[in-house]
This record gives sequence, structure tokens and C-alpha cells, in this order.
Amino acid sequence: MVMHARCGCKILFPDKRSLETVLEALKPEVKKPPTMRSRATLEKEGKFLVLKVEARDTVALRAALNAYLRWINSVTKVLEVLETN
Repeated sequence: MVMHARCGCKILFPDKRSLETVLEALKPEVKKPPTMRSRATLEKEGKFLVLKVEARDTVALRAALNAYLRWINSVTKVLEVLETN
């Protein structure tokens, strides 16, 4: 599959534990993407989560990027709620 669109994001986490939790939660999505129009990688870089997305076109890139950012946000919000209780 030829990828024509790429994007990368670095997201700072307050601690490495939260970062590890997000990485583990999203492993299944990275291993088996919901569509073949895009693929993503997630890596650690200190306290940063590095998200790289490649897609066939900008529409698929935007969809994949939005999906991963929503998933990251959801896991982060759950962690915040658990921390306060």
C-alpha cells in the first residue's frame, strides 16, 4: 500500500506510568488497524508519546489521526478519574 500523507505528534504525559498505560491500551489498535487505508505507530520518548500516522490520502489521515487522539484522550480522562478517587 502506497502512503501519500503523513503526520506526527508528540504528546507530553505527566508521568511514565500514564504513558505506559496509554501505550498498552492502544496496542491492539496499532497491531490491527480498523482500516487498511492508514497505519500508525506509537513509541515512547522520555515522557512523550510519539504518534506517527501514514495514510493513502488526507481524508484517511485525518480520520486515523482523530481516532487515535480521541482514544488517547479517553484513556487519559479515565486515568484522571481513577487518580482522584
